[in-house]
Amino acid sequence: MDVIPSAAAPVVRLVEEFHKLPGVGPKSAQRLTYYLLRAPEEEARALAQAILEVKEKITFCSVCQNVTDREPCLICTNPERDSSLMCVVEEPLDILALERTRSYNGLYHVLHGVISPMDGVGPEDLKVEELLERLKGGSFQEVILATNPNLEGEATAMYLGRLLRPLGVRVTRLARGLPSGADLEYADDLTLTRALEGRQEMD
Repeated sequence: MDVIPSAAAPVVRLVEEFHKLPGVGPKSAQRLTYYLLRAPEEEARALAQAILEVKEKITFCSVCQNVTDREPCLICTNPERDSSLMCVVEEPLDILALERTRSYNGLYHVLHGVISPMDGVGPEDLKVEELLERLKGGSFQEVILATNPNLEGEATAMYLGRLLRPLGVRVTRLARGLPSGADLEYADDLTLTRALEGRQEMD
């Protein structure tokens, strides 16, 4: 990555750290760094404090594996949620996307990834065992597999479908309102709502 040769070492380091973030290219990393250089000191300190608090206070819910600052999380302890319905997603960001639709009122389970042999990720690397334990000990009637409609997401949904059917729970998949290859977190609210309403039984 090209950094201005005359830049001081702390500037170079900050540019390099920003560049490690997903979606932040070299130019964006430089712009963020020089923005913070010009920003008031309290703004920079607030950003640094927010980052530290996330690392110190945020953990994974022991029930659904979502990110949380309390145990269990607010969704798992909400008595108004439908405890017979579970939606299985890849990442915590997917929960935010589905919650925005206000079309789903059940519980969640976060896998923290998908099966991807190319990347060396197998079922044992995901929160599959935790999912099975919840289903065996709970009163769930339906599990919605809301993995992304790409090759890895479909493979993961098929694998989970085979595991879950013997448990006597209804297993559905989001409808094809989602374009192939798209990620849940980028889908608009209407598309997600239609996908939830049109979910289908897993074959």
